[in-house]
Amino acid sequence: MTILWETDQGAAENLRMALGAKVLVVDSGPAAIRHLADDQRETLLVVGPDVDLTAALTVTEQLRLDRPEVGVVLMRRRLDLTLLSHSLRSGVREVVGADDLAALTEACQRSVELSRRLAGNGDSTSKGDGRVITVFSAKGGVGKTTVSTNVAGELASDGSRVLLVDLDLAFGDVAICLGISPERSMSDIVAMSGHLDQRGLDSVVVSHDSGVEVVCAPSSPADADHIPAATVTELLHVAKGLYDYIVVDTPPAFDEHVLAAFDMSDVSILLATLDVPAVKNLRLTLDTLDLLGHPRESWVVVLNRANSKVGLTIDDVATALHRPIAVQIASSVSVPAAANRGVLLVLDDPRHPVSNAIKTLVRDHVRVSSRNLRTGETDAVAARRSDYRDLASAGRRFFRRSGA
Repeated sequence: MTILWETDQGAAENLRMALGAKVLVVDSGPAAIRHLADDQRETLLVVGPDVDLTAALTVTEQLRLDRPEVGVVLMRRRLDLTLLSHSLRSGVREVVGADDLAALTEACQRSVELSRRLAGNGDSTSKGDGRVITVFSAKGGVGKTTVSTNVAGELASDGSRVLLVDLDLAFGDVAICLGISPERSMSDIVAMSGHLDQRGLDSVVVSHDSGVEVVCAPSSPADADHIPAATVTELLHVAKGLYDYIVVDTPPAFDEHVLAAFDMSDVSILLATLDVPAVKNLRLTLDTLDLLGHPRESWVVVLNRANSKVGLTIDDVATALHRPIAVQIASSVSVPAAANRGVLLVLDDPRHPVSNAIKTLVRDHVRVSSRNLRTGETDAVAARRSDYRDLASAGRRFFRRSGA
């Protein structure tokens, strides 16, 4: 049964049609809390658009402490990012428009499913120990695939189990850079959506000589349109229980698939090169991630082809970004040469300057982050990360509806 908190009886009757027959309408926050306390099986509270926002967030904060498995879906007549920020930080799972009944139905379904998993009835395959590393740049041609593949290879070199996901669904190059010819790809996971498990994932991955296992992009760009963001989320959720590290190579765009990956990420490797468009796009990327609430401590800014003589200096880039450059990777003809041979430079020539930079990136910013999160010393960071992911998820839905 869904508990609906709405003071306007007319609005409550209209919402019943979207929520289904089993709806209990209450007219106050204390009444909602009492009903949730009386029946521990109830896990969904919908707050109507006419309920005072402060009262709604106060009840949400109390439920977050007393009944964290209860999901609160908040309806509002006007949506903006300030509202989303306050709501998600108080513990609201989803915010939907007052007139968007289809979005309300979908939000309630997602909330119920999440509550089911939190209660221990979800996918038991995933223990959630693996760490997700997303490699991103909003500009193409800066070396995302080179960094992604070599980071994955370096992580696998110590025996760790590593999955590399090519999320550039229309024009991904991971398979060709690794010299593999996959029979199956991300598009084959769609048919398993909602019930993906280890066996299903194993049927799609391709093994590389480096030990890295790969989920490749579809061979046809048209297939990208048929892969929902929810499939990406489910893939990463299952993979976190099976692999030590999941490295995600991305397209140069903030699409829903990329935002789904950022929602799951523990480390975000953000790339730029020594040219004004790349620096500008990275600055916009940092601003966008900040707006969506992604924790800054997870960002790793990497400058690729850092020795190029093109009129910009590394200090210029750091000043423009208001953030230090964590790792510098030199330009070298050995990089495309290795890709043309289908080998990873970090393994083929471990002493190469580019290989050394990749090793530094992995040692100082990927393995350390993962190790810290496995200990108790960053529990507060992990808790904030959960809040940030909730906010980012809501922000993603807001951008989709607004067309931003």
